[in-house]
Amino acid sequence: MAETPLWFMAGTFVVLAVFFIIDLFIIGRRPHVPSTRECVQHIAFFVVMALIFGAAVWVVAGAKPAIEFYSGWLTEYSLSIDNLFVFVIIMANFAVPKQLQKFVLSIGITIALVLRGIFILLGAAIITRFTWVFFLFGAFLLFTAFKLAFGKDDDEEYHENALISTLRKVIRISDEYDGERLRTTKNGIRYWTPMLIVFLAIGTTDVMFAFDSIPAIFGLTKDPFIVFTSNVFALLGLQQLYFLLGALLDKLVYLPVGLSVVLGFIGVKLIMEALHGNTLPFINGGQPIHAVPEVPTWLSLAVIIVSIGTAALASVLKMRKVDAESSRD
Repeated sequence: MAETPLWFMAGTFVVLAVFFIIDLFIIGRRPHVPSTRECVQHIAFFVVMALIFGAAVWVVAGAKPAIEFYSGWLTEYSLSIDNLFVFVIIMANFAVPKQLQKFVLSIGITIALVLRGIFILLGAAIITRFTWVFFLFGAFLLFTAFKLAFGKDDDEEYHENALISTLRKVIRISDEYDGERLRTTKNGIRYWTPMLIVFLAIGTTDVMFAFDSIPAIFGLTKDPFIVFTSNVFALLGLQQLYFLLGALLDKLVYLPVGLSVVLGFIGVKLIMEALHGNTLPFINGGQPIHAVPEVPTWLSLAVIIVSIGTAALASVLKMRKVDAESSRD
């Protein structure tokens, strides 16, 4: 059940819509390669806005929803940074010109946001009626955490999903881009440009990321408003982060380990919540197990900050060590 006043939620949606319209139709309509200064300014703006929004939630709804927002936002933002690996590969795979990449990211992220919104609504409806789904969410996050920590890195190569592969077979797609256009004419024949495929690749790939991120954030809060706003603030500024981190992404070597700790913790938390509110007849006779402790929201936030912060610091120290050894050679 949402704890945030309706007027505050309505105002938030209006402000977030304005953010996206400005980013998509004003900034995004000027194809260019953002400078480092521009990227830092945009990222700083959206980070400050997220911090202010969390404080506003604290004022109008209390500490618990605010801490849930900060926890969810940090988790989603960290997962988004990891997902930038795939965005880099997609752009390279489709040979997107650098001056068009910002526009592509704007459209793709917007598509992903709409689809995530649908996914969140469905997820909220499911967990409201079937609390046992937390067992599935928890198990999936534990599997994802193990895969991140010990599994093969799937981000090294991009594979087209079935939708895009099928689309290539049924419509004419040109080999060259025509600016931002989706349609172009060659020798009197109308073609779709590769821009269409890139939009779908970015958008649908981000939805696949939601299978990790949405269960993770539902492990931190059951409020659909907090879930959605956490996702929105994590996606805002993501395109600038893409250009800023670009060549540095491969140096964040310990980020997957930090994320695996976070996802593993949330996975265990979900299973504990499922046991605490158990209704499955083959577990404790269908009765809740009250002996299972509830994890406070402040502890979740602390684990997220320490895990991601430690991973980032360790990555920086590792990078400096490698650079120092290279300079000696």
